[in-house]
Amino acid sequence: MFISPAFAQSSGGLAEGGFGLLPIIFVMVIFYFLLIRPQQKRAKQHKEMLGALRRGDKIITSGGLTGSIVKVVDDSETVEVEIAKDVKVHIVRSMIADIQNKAEPAKKK
Repeated sequence: MFISPAFAQSSGGLAEGGFGLLPIIFVMVIFYFLLIRPQQKRAKQHKEMLGALRRGDKIITSGGLTGSIVKVVDDSETVEVEIAKDVKVHIVRSMIADIQNKAEPAKKK
């Protein structure tokens, strides 16, 4: 009774112009720069590291095992790693977390 029907049904005015989506877009941009982009960069570096594996490299696996690479086949998913004297295991490339010591490349004759 005290409020006219036209005034009670009107909206705030700011949401009509698309300003209601602005905070959502802002949050998505923040997520991209703080979460998605750094993760993509780390994944790219890890893939490059796995591509550069050589015989003699000292590695650490995701499970915490350390060892040296004995055999690397480029088109294979696994590498052969010696974790103790005369103990060799096959490890999936993607489970290699880090390279401790890079081996020097073999000199070509």
